[in-house]
Amino acid sequence: MANAYWPYFDPEYESLSLRINPPRASVDNSSCPECTVVKVDSVNKPGILLEVVQVLSDLDLIITKAYISSDGGWFMDVFHVIDQQGKKITDGKTIDYIEKALGPKGHITAGAKTWPSKQVGVHSVGDHTAIELIGRDRPGLLSEISAVLANLRFNVAAAEVWTHNRRIACVLYVNDDTTCRAVGDQTRLSLMEEQLKNILRGCDDEDSEKVARTSFSMGFTHVDRRLHQMFFADRDYEGGGVTTADQVDHTPSFKPEITVERLEDKGYSVVNVKCRDRAKLMFDIVCTLTDMQYVVFHAAISSDGPHASQEYYIRHMDGCILDTEGEKERVIKCLEAAIRRRVSEVSKFSFYSMGDNS
Repeated sequence: MANAYWPYFDPEYESLSLRINPPRASVDNSSCPECTVVKVDSVNKPGILLEVVQVLSDLDLIITKAYISSDGGWFMDVFHVIDQQGKKITDGKTIDYIEKALGPKGHITAGAKTWPSKQVGVHSVGDHTAIELIGRDRPGLLSEISAVLANLRFNVAAAEVWTHNRRIACVLYVNDDTTCRAVGDQTRLSLMEEQLKNILRGCDDEDSEKVARTSFSMGFTHVDRRLHQMFFADRDYEGGGVTTADQVDHTPSFKPEITVERLEDKGYSVVNVKCRDRAKLMFDIVCTLTDMQYVVFHAAISSDGPHASQEYYIRHMDGCILDTEGEKERVIKCLEAAIRRRVSEVSKFSFYSMGDNS
């Protein structure tokens, strides 16, 4: 029997271009009088735009303009950013963090890719267990959840909670209230899970098609992205209920204007979003497009006072553009839901308590 020989492929070959041309990031405070300019260029890779926007969003920076281009295997970004007070970024530690987090991989310190308290996982905030909950929202629900955890001697160290279309999604970080360590007793965890499920099931009587769920998060997904994923899986974009944001804003201009068009000669679908500007708007849109398996090749983002205009040139991961009206409508609904989930601070609840809350 003749021996079969296969060509040898160096396992390091795939990362060769990245090692030859490592990411470069610069923070420029001199070229623009009103904002800080952050420039990033690197070999292109899946999800890189979301990673960059995530770093800037976690620092609570406001992106006033952005220009994205990633054709030809190379990724180039320019962001105009300001802080929450509308000023340039002058803090040395913040600038150093941006350059390290977005710069050459060899210079990134452990954990630099994610701002503290922004990952979901068993060890994401010290020694804690992360619990994911999703179900029908109602008054007093958070109090009941807290009471169950307190009765079972769990300390809530931190929580992120969003509501949209009468649904609630939250990630809770808990530990033992005596040892302040993650709980490994499966019997105790199962009891907590069952009691939390009972509370959530009681909320879903009027919405039998949607099931309340609770689970332990074992991954390390960014917490804001995970909340978007939970709502997306829950199909909250199909709901037509009144949101908290609708209750605090009755202006006709509140509803986002989203269109999807075909650019036949270039082979792109073009997504245009016009809505009220706010913090983390770009993150929420890019996060949703990424999780829907679309790739952003070019983008232009700008804000004019309270209004934002964002344009994305996209294709599906398989290289196809959006062909059917049904697919376009789904993208529009999902982006509108992503924008509304965080449109007002009233619709987001979070708290941090590293001590005993019993």
